[in-house]
Amino acid sequence: MIGFSDHQWPMPRRNGEQQRLTKPQEDDDGRPEIGTINTGAELRRWYWRKDELTVHARNLGLKATSGKFELLDRIAHYLDSGDKIFPGDQTTRPRSSFDWHSEPLSKDTVITDSYRNTQNVRRFFKAAIGDGFKFNIAFMEWMRSNTGKTLEDACTAYRTFQDQAKTPGFQTTIKDHNQFNQYTRDFLADNPELGMDDVRRVWALKIQKPSDTGRHVYDPADLMLGQPE
Repeated sequence: MIGFSDHQWPMPRRNGEQQRLTKPQEDDDGRPEIGTINTGAELRRWYWRKDELTVHARNLGLKATSGKFELLDRIAHYLDSGDKIFPGDQTTRPRSSFDWHSEPLSKDTVITDSYRNTQNVRRFFKAAIGDGFKFNIAFMEWMRSNTGKTLEDACTAYRTFQDQAKTPGFQTTIKDHNQFNQYTRDFLADNPELGMDDVRRVWALKIQKPSDTGRHVYDPADLMLGQPE
């Protein structure tokens, strides 16, 4: 998608100026041109790829080096406020100087706010737990949210996650922002006779439509998308 410069499309409210709302122009895939959207709410109604958000952020003069949903939040904030400084970018520096790349590790090592998933950490866990150790999303989140606990606590948590995974019917938790994975799980659970080609075909049609909640959730009626009315 192509971004527009300031003089080509109405900008957000600034210094008390009245925001001029225009009907977004549609792109070839049914979505509006991202450059014609001028409110955060309208931006969030549509599904955007990260590369589209990156280009648009750059065209608007915003920071463009971050994850997809940080980009979405940053652009939406700018559209609504005109402020190029996004509050979510103002992070605090870690207080700990512990270097997880090189420091010796033991079960008594305390997890610090400077924690990183490094090869040094991987080697420790392989030695403590076994060669089958692998970082997974649940465990990495546990490490990030348990500053102050020890690596022995971390080993216990990892084994707990492994036991949970062996429970019949166990499913990993899909993060709210990972809409496609959740859509895939729900689609295939409701249509076990169909496959990933069907998921991708219907998903491509689904994301051409807006969502009042900003999320594209599976609905049995989605199977009718693209069918003659």
